[in-house]
Amino acid sequence: MSEQYVTLAEVEDLLAARQEKKELRDFQKASLEHAQTVCHITSDKAKELVSELSKFADEGISESIAVKIADIMPMEPVDVRAILSKERVTLESSTIDEILEIVLRYI
Repeated sequence: MSEQYVTLAEVEDLLAARQEKKELRDFQKASLEHAQTVCHITSDKAKELVSELSKFADEGISESIAVKIADIMPMEPVDVRAILSKERVTLESSTIDEILEIVLRYI
């Protein structure tokens, strides 16, 4: 079994598919409800967004950060900086602006 990062949109799809087969446990129901509430894009669009953000790997945007950006869909530079602060990644303002332009295309 391998591990990979998945977006909330993908979690929503996975849990919805599982719900069709059998009843979800309470924590799974809560997770599905949360994903349905906060997801702004489809899982396909989220995957595309994460893929587009991977071009910033050389600047320190790892897959986990790209997934976090796809989950949160930041609208302002300060939001991007908040996501990056935990990972201790600092980007130029121009790079942050590029990231925001990409995110805006998916909203």
